[in-house]
Amino acid sequence: MTVIIREYKAIDISAMIDIWNEVVESGNAFPQLDLLTQENGACFFAGQSCAMVAEVADKVVGLYILHPNNVGRCGHIANASYAVRAAERGNKIGEELVAHSIIEGAKLGFRILQFNAVVASNERALKLYKQLGFVTVGRIPEGFLMKDGHYEDIVLFYKIL
Repeated sequence: MTVIIREYKAIDISAMIDIWNEVVESGNAFPQLDLLTQENGACFFAGQSCAMVAEVADKVVGLYILHPNNVGRCGHIANASYAVRAAERGNKIGEELVAHSIIEGAKLGFRILQFNAVVASNERALKLYKQLGFVTVGRIPEGFLMKDGHYEDIVLFYKIL
C-alpha cells in the first residue's frame, strides 16, 4: 500500500471533516466536543499552520494539522493532531503522518513538537510517539473526560525538531 502525504485541496475538505468528526465522535482521543460542519470545517483547516492529508489509491484516509502550541515567546513550539479513518487504522498511516509532521514542522520553523493530551489508554499512540523519539514530560491524572463519562489520565510529550 502506497501512502501519499500532501497538502490538502478544497476537494478534500468533506473527507477531512468526516475523518476528523469520526475521531471526535469516538470520544476517546480528541478533546473537542463539537463536530466540524461544512461551513466551519474549511475555515478550521485553513486556519492551521499546516494541514496535510494521507491518500491511498486516490482516497483520503487520514490527515494531520500543525499549529503553534502557544503564542509569542513560546510560538516556536508546535502542536499537532492526527486522524486516520477507522477502517484504515493499523496500516501505519498514523506513523507516516507523525513522521511527516516532524519534518514539516521543522521546515515551518518550529523547534519543538509538543503533545498536550495523549489519552493514557491510547496505547498505539503512546508506543508510536516513544518509537519516534518523543520524550514523556509527565502524566496528568484524570485529565481527559471520556465519552462514557469516566476520566482517564493524559500524557504529555515533546520532541526537539
